[in-house]
Amino acid sequence: MRIRVSGTHFPLETLGPGRRLGIWLQGCPLACPGCMSRHTWDAESGESMDVEALLELWRSALGRGAAGMTVSGGEPLAQPAALAELLRGAARLRTAWTRPGTTDDGLPADLLVYTGYEESELDTSRRTALAPADAVVTGRFRVAEPTGLVWRGSANQRLTPRTGLGRVRYAPHLDREADGPAVQIVVEPAQVSDGPAGPLSVRLLGVPRRGELQYFERWLRERGLRLRERSWRP
Repeated sequence: MRIRVSGTHFPLETLGPGRRLGIWLQGCPLACPGCMSRHTWDAESGESMDVEALLELWRSALGRGAAGMTVSGGEPLAQPAALAELLRGAARLRTAWTRPGTTDDGLPADLLVYTGYEESELDTSRRTALAPADAVVTGRFRVAEPTGLVWRGSANQRLTPRTGLGRVRYAPHLDREADGPAVQIVVEPAQVSDGPAGPLSVRLLGVPRRGELQYFERWLRERGLRLRERSWRP
């Protein structure tokens, strides 16, 4: 099955506990005002990949000690059938890697999904897609409702464990304030025709606190990196 992807990264350290495989799916019909990832909205953009290719990345990440997988976007539930196949395959693979001490806390790698939908908006196809997830962050991003809670962008969003593993892994974080870096900066060659000598792509991975996007713009400018485009501006 094909799935539309905005990007991937390992190790991701700002969206869930431990070093994780991050997968950002492409396409979002919700288009929350103030979203930092407007480049993920267009359902025809990004890259079309086979789900199995993402599972190969997951297999590699598990072999490198990944504590989990985080799927965000975009809106993952805009592709419910493909998301279901991805999460089912990820759950099967992590079972093969489950050994005492596989992760730092001795637990199997977990699966975390971000969605802008509320629990009350999860129809049958959406619930089916999320069934393998150990924890889900639900709720639209509301720029006027900032929060200090770790891994959430606004105060209305809820982190909900959905399995036994999820309850054990995420119980310490449900009401925890963020106490470390909220954003991970990744600088890499942009995917353009003029190759590695062309522009650089700067990716901010995580949930910025209020004012942090402007801070990072200044931080990058002071280091000689001027942003031509910003995913958080129209």
